[in-house]
Amino acid sequence: MNSLSILLVEDEGPKRAHIEGFLKGSVSNLHIKNATSVNSALRALEEKLPDLLLLDMSLPTFDIGVREGGGRPQGFGGIEVMRHMQMASLTCPTVVITGYEAFVRDDGPVDLSKLTLELNEEFPDFMRGVLHFNSTYDEWKKSLTETLSNLGVNMEAT
Repeated sequence: MNSLSILLVEDEGPKRAHIEGFLKGSVSNLHIKNATSVNSALRALEEKLPDLLLLDMSLPTFDIGVREGGGRPQGFGGIEVMRHMQMASLTCPTVVITGYEAFVRDDGPVDLSKLTLELNEEFPDFMRGVLHFNSTYDEWKKSLTETLSNLGVNMEAT
């Protein structure tokens, strides 16, 4: 892969900065485009499919502006993005990076291992992993490095 285009969908600035900083220090010839909501992610995907989608699970419906709240928060906004991708045949390798270890749904809590199984089952054509982000630990970096390597991305020494 000569150049790697990544769409990073993350609404929290500090988390986005950590992920971008790691990627820029690990992958050469990299282009990162950002989206911060379900709607901006869908627009970006329809405009141009990236080589890789890094997707937060909990996203607002709309971008948050100075006078806007971003709409109703969606605990599973990332799933909405992936369902649209599937319906519109927009497939690219997708990795979910979430700061949560579990999510609450109507049928009860779901932990990351169960969520991973469900996402792999529902989106087998493009789901490549679910990573737990924690800025205090480097485990997410190791997992992301492994995932990128499996996708054929040349990683620089980090």
